[in-house]
Amino acid sequence: MRQPVRQTIGRASAAVALSALLIVGSQSLAPSHAVSPPASAAVPVALTMNAAPSNGFTEVAKAVTPAVVNITTVTVEKVADSRGGQEELREQMEEFFGRPGGPFGPRGFRGPQGSGPSAPQEHQGGGQGSGVIVSQDGYILTNNHVVEGARTVTITLPDKREFVGTIVGADPKTDLAVVKIEGQNLPTVSWGDATKLQVGEYVLAVGNPFGLNSTVTLGIVSALGRGRMGITQYEDFIQTDAAINPGNSGGALVNTKGELVGINTAIFSQTGGYQGVGFAVPTSMSKPIYESLVKTGKVVRGFLGVSIQDLNQDLAKSFGLEDAKGALISDVKDDGPASQAGLKQGDIIKAYQGVRVEDAVTLQRQVTKTPVDAKVTIRVIRAGHEKDLVVTVGEQPGSMKTAKAETAEADYVFAGVAVQELDQNTAKELGVKGKGVVVTAVEPNSGAKKAGVMRGDVIREINRQPVKSVKEFEAISARLKKGEYALILIDRRGNALFLSAKI
Repeated sequence: MRQPVRQTIGRASAAVALSALLIVGSQSLAPSHAVSPPASAAVPVALTMNAAPSNGFTEVAKAVTPAVVNITTVTVEKVADSRGGQEELREQMEEFFGRPGGPFGPRGFRGPQGSGPSAPQEHQGGGQGSGVIVSQDGYILTNNHVVEGARTVTITLPDKREFVGTIVGADPKTDLAVVKIEGQNLPTVSWGDATKLQVGEYVLAVGNPFGLNSTVTLGIVSALGRGRMGITQYEDFIQTDAAINPGNSGGALVNTKGELVGINTAIFSQTGGYQGVGFAVPTSMSKPIYESLVKTGKVVRGFLGVSIQDLNQDLAKSFGLEDAKGALISDVKDDGPASQAGLKQGDIIKAYQGVRVEDAVTLQRQVTKTPVDAKVTIRVIRAGHEKDLVVTVGEQPGSMKTAKAETAEADYVFAGVAVQELDQNTAKELGVKGKGVVVTAVEPNSGAKKAGVMRGDVIREINRQPVKSVKEFEAISARLKKGEYALILIDRRGNALFLSAKI
């Protein structure tokens, strides 16, 4: 049986019609030129409908569809060509235009001589998606994967007007982008408050699936706050069973008032098409990103300077906690906001600005939405005692580097873990700094294996005691009793992580 896949749903080729086999296919597309818009256009207002009326959602559809546009992109990529590629192209041309003697037969078409690769050739492709006009002067919110890498962007309104679009900015971490067209009094969809959505509430998805313009589908909110899907770096998805298909990417998810509550982004499917599980980025996330992209061309996120992880029952027990709720600080960046405020490795964050922290994802969402330079109160548990600290939130820096892990043979084995000394060469290969011992092997079915210890991990601490050498590792390990849990701090490719292993 085929395994389910999480799939973005933009760039559906117009040529594929309803073929699910080519949902992300590309095609050659010619750029279009913008045409002048009419002098005025009606701007829909939010409706007041809260439940399904007897005649369906006709008013919602009338209000929203004029502002949900079709986005057509042209992309150009360079690929190395060869004689074999030229022969294939000649065969295709002969098949389409005629056999030898025609204008593109062997006498008329000449590729480069020789069998080696030729200079890179440009190949034109493209795709289609959807977008939502959110301002009368032409700002459009869509998905990053709809316009990523586009050389030209053409926006077509439901009334057939065409515009050349300019990409204002994009945020791959949430798969959002903003495109601008030159127009006035354009139809818009008003912003809604996604935080007020409830599971079971009616929602409508509007977009251009498979190039079928202005398609409206109805469903409910299936779940809220979906994360850990592996679709984007920052996830807080609305899940819906409204039919969403390739080409819907960047389209609108609206409530029964006709207000924008989400941007349709991805589907979970075994077939590549609709199976009742779609995901949309909520406006609680997309609106601040939109405003930041329009204002600065980039997204500014809050930053604490800590690495965090979820707690599980074993870790909670090791830290003496009553439950596994909260975010465990596995590392603190030197001179970062958290370090300056006094947060330490091993602290468990239980509340952020008075809001309970359920897990690491909850904290991440709260921090990234916090304005830079804002002062926030963080409640932590340290050594069994609660403590409030005030942190001045910083600006999130660029991407962090990671390194590949490679290890040598084991020197010592204890409780299913084989380790060796961490010398300068090994530390450089692993991309780590400081003292510790390197895990070179983990026995199957051991407590360490079940806890998640991996070959290439660097063990820094055991039960909060520093491990600087194999000798110290052995000495600390010898004092552990069979059946108890050991709290292990490891460094994995430059990232700190706490694990709780049963001895």
